Amino acid sequence: MRQDEERSLAGEADLPIADVGAPGVAEWRWASIWRQIQAYYALTKPRVVALILFTAIVGMLLATPGIIAIGTLLLGTIGIGLGAASAAAVNHVIDQHMDAKMSRTAWRPIATGGLGTFQGLGFAALLAVLSMIVLVEWVNVETAVLTLSAMIGYAIIYTGFLKRTTPQNIVWGGAAGAVPPVLGWCAVTGHVSYESIVLFSIIFFWTPPHFWALALHYKDDYAKAKIPMLPVTHGEAHTRTQILVYTVILVLVTILPFAMGNAGWVYLVGASVFNAGFLGYAIKLKFRRKENTAIRMFAYSIVYLMGIFSALLIDHYLTILRGVLA
Repeated sequence: MRQDEERSLAGEADLPIADVGAPGVAEWRWASIWRQIQAYYALTKPRVVALILFTAIVGMLLATPGIIAIGTLLLGTIGIGLGAASAAAVNHVIDQHMDAKMSRTAWRPIATGGLGTFQGLGFAALLAVLSMIVLVEWVNVETAVLTLSAMIGYAIIYTGFLKRTTPQNIVWGGAAGAVPPVLGWCAVTGHVSYESIVLFSIIFFWTPPHFWALALHYKDDYAKAKIPMLPVTHGEAHTRTQILVYTVILVLVTILPFAMGNAGWVYLVGASVFNAGFLGYAIKLKFRRKENTAIRMFAYSIVYLMGIFSALLIDHYLTILRGVLA
């Protein structure tokens, strides 16, 4: 029996023949396994989850009047992160046909066939179960319930319904993405406070200008996939106006922590600097835009959110330090 026939019977007909200078079967298998690991990793949308975890961790730290317990910090982060990764995987499954039509997302593992629908759903279910186990057993039930609600809100309500039916998809769907600092706060205290609602509001009003800037840049992609994003349904001029309106509201909302006495001058100065940059982009996009203004505003929006939450954190610990030294 020839060598390739033996491989075919073993289910390895497409494996390369081990010639001198060519990779052997073992190397090919390791390469295949590594590609599978990378595909599952991509399903979790790691960069999005990293930003989610950053805001959740800031929520945990702000909820703690001193030094946070390391166990709460680690287990809360793991539980929330697993939940966010699970919702991201479901998003890949539901959006696979849309993703295949868009240049920005055509590389995604389920859209390319690198992973199957049931593999994606099974992976998402595993992550969801692990998330609930970690949060219920070692954090608290309240955080588990809120995390599950956010997962359903993003994966089912936003991805499965809002994204396909209304140009306001980002506005209402943004509620699920704004929850992480509330989850972090609840992981420490066991309840939702008005301070955590202010953190929620910052992300809620940040989401429309953040995503609409991206949608402006990839308008043709969204039109090709028949996704009713605002630039597709109402045009670019209307979208730029909405971005400016929501950015002004966002700037006002970011003043709330100072106005309500939950943050000091350090935060206000830091927030003002980042607000000036974000508002400047929104004005430029509306009145003096260039070809790459929208995508640059999208990139800055991520820096902006991290900057606002970092300013809150720095102000928080400076206040604690002043109390210790007083």
